[in-house]
Amino acid sequence: MILKLSKLEKYFYVDKIIYHSLDLALYNVSVVIDGKEYMVTDEKGLRLKSHNFVALQKQLKNVKADCQVMRQSSAYDEMVGGPSKVDNVLEVPLGDNQLY
Repeated sequence: MILKLSKLEKYFYVDKIIYHSLDLALYNVSVVIDGKEYMVTDEKGLRLKSHNFVALQKQLKNVKADCQVMRQSSAYDEMVGGPSKVDNVLEVPLGDNQLY
């Protein structure tokens, strides 16, 4: 499901902001509201993404969230010939360091 940033800022708060670490310093964002995960887009419907993590935090500074996390999925098990895992995700809690 998709949610525009402007609409997201109108929510009182969201359960969780998830910064997805995709590839060599490329990030995009999703949020969890009432147990459902939504990808965050700009007004044109394009996913929020950046090579600069702090720039993404700045874009989301008006979103009130219970917590923020960095999420990274790993294909390591498949690469070394191990059994595939259903959920091979690392999720690290973050704070807003306000470096922007």
